[in-house]
Amino acid sequence: MKRPVVNCPQCGKSIVWDNSNPFRPFCSERCKLIDLGQWATESYRIPDTGKDPEKESDPSGSEK
Repeated sequence: MKRPVVNCPQCGKSIVWDNSNPFRPFCSERCKLIDLGQWATESYRIPDTGKDPEKESDPSGSEK
């Protein structure tokens, strides 16, 4: 069975996806820790659509 080859999400290096790599989907512990640091410093963000879901659910616009 051929094992899939994926790119490390941090550096882009091609790696084989299998159980012998304890850091997958990353290629190394270094790339894993860099990614963790980016989460910890809030570098990754989900864009705000600017819509308030509570106001959208109440068509009258009145507060509860």
